[in-house]
Amino acid sequence: MTAPRRRRIRRDGADAGGFDFTGHARRLCADLVARLPELGHIELDRVAIGFCQTRKPVAHGLYASLTPLRFAGGREHTVRRGRKWAIQRLVDESGTDMLYLLSFYLPRFLDQSLRHKLVTVVHELWHISPQFDGDLRRFAGRCYAHGSSQKRYDTDVERLVDRWLAVDPPASIYAFLRYDFRGLVARYGKVYGAKIPGPRLIPIE
Repeated sequence: MTAPRRRRIRRDGADAGGFDFTGHARRLCADLVARLPELGHIELDRVAIGFCQTRKPVAHGLYASLTPLRFAGGREHTVRRGRKWAIQRLVDESGTDMLYLLSFYLPRFLDQSLRHKLVTVVHELWHISPQFDGDLRRFAGRCYAHGSSQKRYDTDVERLVDRWLAVDPPASIYAFLRYDFRGLVARYGKVYGAKIPGPRLIPIE
């Protein structure tokens, strides 16, 4: 049995109060995209934002990830071992087709410093291709995701964060990042948002 060709974004807990993490994360991303020309190519209404619950309460591991929903160059199909494949489509409640999935890993993401959280968000947004075609930003060479120097990539991200802070964005946009996970739960009762499993590869007959 193959996976369904489309998966709709599901939101949990919105009717029971609490803190909407993915809603606030979207507001933050929207402000970053609006204020930083380097991110101006991003159409945020085609970027799904969700969270995943980490299995172990440890500080190391992924904090966030960006999943492209198209193949290299924005192609909708690829051929592997003689077989044609597509990526399962992800659509929002209105049926808009997503090109990227930005996922945050909780509580790990929230249990870092404010600075590290902002750097993590910009790091993932910087992965989005300048063509906004569903593919990653690709650098020359074997390490196409970060280029020949991970340090240089990180430095570029740090500069973007500093430039965004320098334009004095409203503190309310990122105030939630001043709390760790337990702090948000203590204040709001619970944390909820969109839970979006990673899309599957679907064989095309």
